[in-house]
Amino acid sequence: MAEQVPSDPGSATSTHPRAHPDSYSSRSSNEFGRGISFFDAIYGFAATLLIANVDAPPAAAWTSLQALSESGVASQALGFALSFTVICVFWRVNVRLVRRLRGLDGITTGVNLVAAGLVILIAYTTQGISDPSTADLPLPTAFYAANIALVALCQTVMFELARVRGLERVPTSSRRNLLDTAGALVSPLVFLVSIPVAMTWGATAGKLTWATLLVLGPLAGILTGRAIRRGVE
Repeated sequence: MAEQVPSDPGSATSTHPRAHPDSYSSRSSNEFGRGISFFDAIYGFAATLLIANVDAPPAAAWTSLQALSESGVASQALGFALSFTVICVFWRVNVRLVRRLRGLDGITTGVNLVAAGLVILIAYTTQGISDPSTADLPLPTAFYAANIALVALCQTVMFELARVRGLERVPTSSRRNLLDTAGALVSPLVFLVSIPVAMTWGATAGKLTWATLLVLGPLAGILTGRAIRRGVE
């Protein structure tokens, strides 16, 4: 007999053989609220930690904008801005995905913890791509790209596991889920592709590969939205 997953008040009860009620925390429970607050704090801490990568320029650097730029602070500030934006996007994605769930169990919480740990690591890998002494080396660029790709993949895996385990608030069709997953995989795939690009043609080429997301990201969203609407009509 399939084990029953507790449902939130007012929602339909669902069952799934892989759901474990002993580790399940519904949205209305204190455990769920504490867990989400913990994850939010991690994302906030990781974003704050980025400032450690920006070194205070020497007094001589403040004599002109050119001297300030040559001190390396511009590269560090750019790295800070990039990673701060990335972490904020990951936080919003996490909020959006968890909002679609009735709760979290032990496995989905564990994967979420792995993703959160990788988010903290962004502060470390940002150092490699923003420090003037290492920014032009391919390996720091490859490490940063792998870091970002792994966070994105963990978030997708977390939701897919929650879906398989019957934790969706409003179950979606397999087709809709496939389209959503395809759209979510665009970003990590671009970062993964940038790794061999950086190792072959250099750090600048690898970083330019990331810029394709400015086009591919919105394009994937538009195509996915159209495909979903065609399926509804």
